[in-house]
Amino acid sequence: MPHITTGFSKCPKLATIKIRAQWNCSTHKNLQISQNHRFRKQRPPQHKCESNYQAIGITAAKFWSRSKFKGTTALKRKINPTRVPIEQKESMRWLDNLRLSTELAAAPERCVHIGDRESDIYELYCLAEELGTNFLVRSCVDRLAEDRHTTIAKVMRQVQPSGTHEVRFRDGQGKDHHAILSIRYATMTVRPPIGKQKKYRHQELQIIHAEEIDPPEGRAPVFWKLITNLPVTTHADAVHKLEWYALRWKIETFFRTLKTGLRIEELRLATANRLANCIALCCVVAWRVTWLTMLSREEAAVEAAAVFTDDERQILDRKTPDRMPHALRDLKFYVRTVARLGGYLDRASDPPPGTTVIWRGLSRLSDLVEGAHIAKHKETYG
Repeated sequence: MPHITTGFSKCPKLATIKIRAQWNCSTHKNLQISQNHRFRKQRPPQHKCESNYQAIGITAAKFWSRSKFKGTTALKRKINPTRVPIEQKESMRWLDNLRLSTELAAAPERCVHIGDRESDIYELYCLAEELGTNFLVRSCVDRLAEDRHTTIAKVMRQVQPSGTHEVRFRDGQGKDHHAILSIRYATMTVRPPIGKQKKYRHQELQIIHAEEIDPPEGRAPVFWKLITNLPVTTHADAVHKLEWYALRWKIETFFRTLKTGLRIEELRLATANRLANCIALCCVVAWRVTWLTMLSREEAAVEAAAVFTDDERQILDRKTPDRMPHALRDLKFYVRTVARLGGYLDRASDPPPGTTVIWRGLSRLSDLVEGAHIAKHKETYG
């Protein structure tokens, strides 16, 4: 895809964010998709990671159904789950997408595959080593470490904090929070599960624990346990990796656009192939909305012509309020005008427009452009 390949040459590091989403459509069985999202580094990271990266495309999407893995759950009841081959588990999708993303980038050493706790798979670590690429995963398993007689958690309890780091976030109700995290990091030998020690060798990996200091009542404390094969030798390196992991929340915005903007759960198509093709197209549209939202907030100096066509800009100029006749026609101006078409009030105290109003505005702008085109090129028949 042109928008992906064009960005590669300008990116020192490519972070592919992995996530799983399930969509329930009443006209067919549940369809699940494992989705990667790529962000490119814009400038050296600061404390607010959202100001340093832009989404430049989708690297891989895997459609799958649980019927393919029928019987795996019953098998886990009979034997240790760690002894079940990875090929027979749903977790195989994470390895497939890591391979696909790495092949698309054609520069494995520049990729950093970022995943939540579902990606904490030892086979994924081994595959990353085989492909020569990097990973950063939030751990959910207290793995064997060092000489096999201890675990990661026990080793990390003996590590002294290197410093603190402040993070700001919003909860499910949109309320702003901040937390002061105590940072500890260490390099150690991580061992494979007992049932797989003959098949996979141990690895030297970096462990980062970030635990909230004095969490408030009524909210679960922030505690991130990250594992990576990237070098972490200083406190700044550890904070850098925390900022990279925080990018994972941006893909939640992408999926919200798919569900509430494009309403993919309401699709009524007769076959799975048609549904998959439609969702693939919707993913690109949702990416563009997400990218435009982020770009307008962080790179307002970008030329508007790089995003909007001449016809779109002319229509948006006509929709400009009389009180703004001499406003600078930059990208931020046109994005806010699009957002106003989608219901954004654009008051001085309002936050920047989000994906919902931008999606609505782009939908309406498309209709206005089509109407203007029809009016300009009237055709007669007879």
